[in-house]
Amino acid sequence: MTVMYPPARVIAYVRVSTEDQSANGVSLDAQRHRLKAYCDAHALDLVAVEADEGISAKRTANRPGLQRALERLRRGEAAGLVAVKLDRLSRTTRDVLDLVARAEKERWALHSIEERLDTGSPHGKFVVTVLAALAQMEREQIGARTKSAMDELRRQGRKTGSRPPFGYRFEGGLVVEAEGEQAILRQIAALRESGLGCCRLLEALDAAGTVNPRTRRPWNIGTLRAVLRTCDRRGTEE
Repeated sequence: MTVMYPPARVIAYVRVSTEDQSANGVSLDAQRHRLKAYCDAHALDLVAVEADEGISAKRTANRPGLQRALERLRRGEAAGLVAVKLDRLSRTTRDVLDLVARAEKERWALHSIEERLDTGSPHGKFVVTVLAALAQMEREQIGARTKSAMDELRRQGRKTGSRPPFGYRFEGGLVVEAEGEQAILRQIAALRESGLGCCRLLEALDAAGTVNPRTRRPWNIGTLRAVLRTCDRRGTEE
């Protein structure tokens, strides 16, 4: 006698940022259509679709739709999470691996159509192993670059034990780029290239409402000159 098992229940997740929508045509409706077709083809019971519209992939914790989906999975309302592509979930390998670890702990599967990923299958587990290896290699490369940078700072006689230069931050013992500060560095470099001196730069930053994110106060001559030296070093390295 053939035993018929009910199809696995899954929750789909869709996300689109303003940039995706305008530049790439990655609409929520297009994602929903692909997800439904995938579930139909693989005999999965699509019980819900959670969405984040106009939200970046940079911070998974700040996406309410994804958090709702994860909470429902934690409660056992479904046995899997389905997305069109891994970058709908996150654009960092570390975040994806964290989701995989959470899936294993809570006993649900992660599906991604583009990467043909199903963590409930041997092939899916192999893909995750490769992702983990790539993430480890990336960490080691960052560590090597950080060591070279810190060696150069020491050679220049600069302190390396307090806080990193403007535009960078410490993360897990490494020096990595601070996104917000990097944007300000680009803004300052562009203003300087237009021919503005230090005093005029201060005026332009004040007019734009750009404060020093480390002090949350307007820029002063001393700190701006230090940042200009960072811009000079970036230009030399590039």
